[in-house]
Amino acid sequence: MKRSLLILSLFIATQSLYAQGEDAEGSKDHPMFPNRMPNYLISEYSNNFDAVEFNLAVNGSKMVTKEGTKTAINYGFDNDSGKPMPSVLQILRNYENASKKIGGTTLFLNATEGIAVFKIVKGTKEAWVKVEMGANAAVNFILSIVEVEAMKQEITSNDILTALNTDGYIALYITFDTGKSDIQPESQEIVSQIAEMLKANPTLKISIEGHTDDAGNAISNKTLSENRAKAVMNALILKGINKSLLTAKGWGQEKPISDNRSEEGRAKNRRVEIVKQ
Repeated sequence: MKRSLLILSLFIATQSLYAQGEDAEGSKDHPMFPNRMPNYLISEYSNNFDAVEFNLAVNGSKMVTKEGTKTAINYGFDNDSGKPMPSVLQILRNYENASKKIGGTTLFLNATEGIAVFKIVKGTKEAWVKVEMGANAAVNFILSIVEVEAMKQEITSNDILTALNTDGYIALYITFDTGKSDIQPESQEIVSQIAEMLKANPTLKISIEGHTDDAGNAISNKTLSENRAKAVMNALILKGINKSLLTAKGWGQEKPISDNRSEEGRAKNRRVEIVKQ
């Protein structure tokens, strides 16, 4: 009941804005979804830290709550456009396709309920997205995006050394620019911890081995994983580590440690392993 009343109040309160033919002041499309549905205007916009419930089954029988930076955008159809209004399914499929293009996974989509939920994982960043129709079908819909951190790896030089001495290797989630071998700023600390460990153990030799998920071409993935391993090796050399102690190798998608059928599994497979020699 609360949800219905909220959507109804939003619908009534924003009709005058739709008729003005312009977005609400200070509002904007989210950069993940810059291409909005044609002939829709933003009537309400907010961006803050908050929690959102996401549907995973019909009639709200299974829900999950995610906290993080929440962007909520209320889109309303521009009645003065003279264009036909899209169907609910058309809107949901549009966002589903846009989500897939940036690596998203559809967790729930039900045109009867007018709700779709997607999950997008990029490196160590995770976003949950919900598209929810208003009280009067496609007249207005609310796009909610919660950006959280996923698989954040806090690790020290001692952790790395302990793993090497115990298991002979450690899997590190060093993030790179998409499809490239440039190490992203948030992963520089992990590289620094590897260097600190090596400086404290000057005779230790390691192999730096890159791995990918199975998305894309196997040959390209192997090349990419090798380039990423070399990028880590070169970063260590710049930090004063003797090159003779380091080797780099790329395995591509040949050695998964998790199921590539899920985004969580693919994220785990995109890793750099430090192997004791």
